[in-house]
Amino acid sequence: MLSVVIPVYNEAGTIGRILVEVARALPELRKEIIIVDDCSSDGTAQWLERNLAHRQGVWRGISVGADGEIELCPQAAPDTAGFSLTLLYHERNLGKGGAVRTGFEHTSGDVIVIQDADLEYDPNDWSLMLPLITDRKVADVVYGSRFYGRPHRSLYFHHYLGNRIISLIFNLLYNQMLSDIEVCYKMFTKQVLKQLVLTADDFGVEIEISAQIALAKRWRIYEVGISYFGRTYEEGKKINWGDGVRALGYLVKFRIWPIRWSRWARRA
Repeated sequence: MLSVVIPVYNEAGTIGRILVEVARALPELRKEIIIVDDCSSDGTAQWLERNLAHRQGVWRGISVGADGEIELCPQAAPDTAGFSLTLLYHERNLGKGGAVRTGFEHTSGDVIVIQDADLEYDPNDWSLMLPLITDRKVADVVYGSRFYGRPHRSLYFHHYLGNRIISLIFNLLYNQMLSDIEVCYKMFTKQVLKQLVLTADDFGVEIEISAQIALAKRWRIYEVGISYFGRTYEEGKKINWGDGVRALGYLVKFRIWPIRWSRWARRA
């Protein structure tokens, strides 16, 4: 089973569509979809409550009606494995890292992937990532990369430059060859998840996950080119230059003062 963790903050305009895309991806594989609303203030929480609360069991069909509401169906094609929905709320806004941590605590799948709620990433790209773990069995961790030749919207140069600098410094400090540290699509086995002890509430969780995986020195890490349908600030993009500056600090912090997580994790 694939566990999909979706942190959500103020995505009323996209949450329905991304849930449809997530549910329809890899139809032959059972999925548990875990949505964590991080105290949204734009009506997202109310939409989730209205559409998904008390929707227990396994569903095999999903669509968004003309009124923007979700329609779930227990029947579909015979080769559709289905999906379950888990809805969680934060009473105060913690940040992406806080929402991701909450979602991780409720996963039960053999493989876990993070999915943003903003339509910038295409869940169909999982079909390129997952086989490295489940079929070929050569990877424990698979990162997407927005810099490997697949469709990629041309947007802000300073975002591109910042990401490349962060990835370069990460590779120098942690002896890796990853091209896109800040990418949302991080997929790994439940064994890897059990070893992660995360503390970052903000976008620093991207660095923290990568740092702990790299410092473990035993997980097989792969990268796969993915599509990226980026959006502008006017369209709702949230990450900014301040997050980039903090990321540089996290690179050093998690390398020089790593959390003593491995001994704790082995006892858990």
